[in-house]
Amino acid sequence: MRSHVNLSHIVRTCGCFGIARVIATGAAGIHGKIARDGAESVALDVHRSLPPLLDRLRAEGYELVGLEQTTASERLFTFAFRPRTVLVIGNERAGLEPDVLARLDRVAEIPMAGRPHSLNAATAAAIAVYEYCRQHPGSA
Repeated sequence: MRSHVNLSHIVRTCGCFGIARVIATGAAGIHGKIARDGAESVALDVHRSLPPLLDRLRAEGYELVGLEQTTASERLFTFAFRPRTVLVIGNERAGLEPDVLARLDRVAEIPMAGRPHSLNAATAAAIAVYEYCRQHPGSA
């Protein structure tokens, strides 16, 4: 995630839904005024590289789900999340890198009916987080 603004919005969304941890890579940072109370209630873990972290999370029993438009994507509105899920959001412009996509168990996509054909990364993450929490209330 290149944008600190997008990451701040994601942290705010996670705070609203009771998700306690967000993991980011690179020079990740958040703006407190955007993240609001999420900046205090959501732990932000920053790592240098995503692939080794994904390998570790899978070994810990998490299902790795990307949010991306691919030929193998499943529609988010019929997607069945497992309780122990890591939702992987890519770079807003480039999406998820091939080495990350190769590590994922599944990929979900938000169906688009108009233009543009994609949402802002923070908006897409909010929709996916909502759907996960709708399916698994109280387990975030």
